[in-house]
Amino acid sequence: MRFAAGFSFKIIVALLGFLVLGPNLYAQDERQQNLENQRKRLQQEIKQINKLLFSNEKLKKSVLTEVEDLSLKIDVRRRLIRVTNEQANRLTQQINVNQRSIDRQRKELEALKKDYSEMILKSYQSKSGQSRMMFLFSSENFLQAYKRFQYLKQYTSFRKKQGELIAEKTQILQQLNLDLIAQKRKKEVLVQENKEAQDTYKKEQTSQQALVKALKKKERSFVSQIKKKQKKTAEINKEIQRLIRAAIAASNKAAGKKANAKVFTLTPEDQLISDNITANKGKLPWPVEQGIVIQRFGKQPHPVVKTAMIQSNGVTIATPESSEARAVFEGKVMSIIGFKGSNPTVLIQHGNYITTYSNLGEVYVIKGQKVKAKEKIGKIFTNPETGKTELKFSVFKNSSPTNPKGWIFRM
Repeated sequence: MRFAAGFSFKIIVALLGFLVLGPNLYAQDERQQNLENQRKRLQQEIKQINKLLFSNEKLKKSVLTEVEDLSLKIDVRRRLIRVTNEQANRLTQQINVNQRSIDRQRKELEALKKDYSEMILKSYQSKSGQSRMMFLFSSENFLQAYKRFQYLKQYTSFRKKQGELIAEKTQILQQLNLDLIAQKRKKEVLVQENKEAQDTYKKEQTSQQALVKALKKKERSFVSQIKKKQKKTAEINKEIQRLIRAAIAASNKAAGKKANAKVFTLTPEDQLISDNITANKGKLPWPVEQGIVIQRFGKQPHPVVKTAMIQSNGVTIATPESSEARAVFEGKVMSIIGFKGSNPTVLIQHGNYITTYSNLGEVYVIKGQKVKAKEKIGKIFTNPETGKTELKFSVFKNSSPTNPKGWIFRM
């Protein structure tokens, strides 16, 4: 008796094929999962924008504010449509790949079943119970009989294992079919969501265009408003940097170093805090419990009046009314500043890093006070005219502003 060589070869080929394809069919598509996470975050961001910027219809916004808010929502929805489109396209590709894999493996399974049934039939035709006994008793000696007995055992075990492999492969194909059905349903949901998002996007664009048309008539006035606002922001930024430079000079003087040095001379305790905040870069909590970034870091054109440029040393976060600002890391209150016509700003030192929290209506801390991460430092001011509650948040390394997005978790 001998094993069916052709059958063994096909089993090996089928098994190797499954081992190669299996990880691709079953492993979570990392890019698809990232897109799903992005989609959920963008959907949540739109909900927050609606809640924070569009929920109070009683308040009369200026045309400029209306366009700013609507432009923000349109931008987020545009990103949502792009992400959902990519998700649907990737699902289409994945469905096609899985369908081809299922077709290929189904053919392999059918071939395995056919070969296996032929092997069983031949086995029963050529090796009945009587012929098996004759196969053993015709041995020339005990050693040969023992070897033949072991051969029969191995052959029986081989047939059993191949039967189990076929059953297992059948179950895998059934699961792949179920996965394929789920993928198709998921794609249908995404396509419908995308259609609804695009319809809303078109309506918002129409509203935006009408507002921009009205805004054009008073563009000079709005440019003047933007410049005035920027001037006030520049004054605060200038004072923040003056205070930081003064603190740097004081730290160097205390250490007996040059007073004009541009970096802090840190005590061992401050150095430890500085090292710790650096180690936690990208993991720091938000300076508010809930909020959305409505203005990013750096030099940028105004979202509506493109001829006006904005310089932002940090980010502006819209948050619910009565929200409180909180320290993003342990540190010491370095200073509290305020200008006529502006709300207070709190500066917290974390070694050679400074975080600033502007537009507070109430301040809960005092200069020199040590604070812990997430400790509340003040209540954020709510503009009675617009109903907006906005915190301006910055991160400085010594006296140089850095992008808060790189520091705060998922900002």
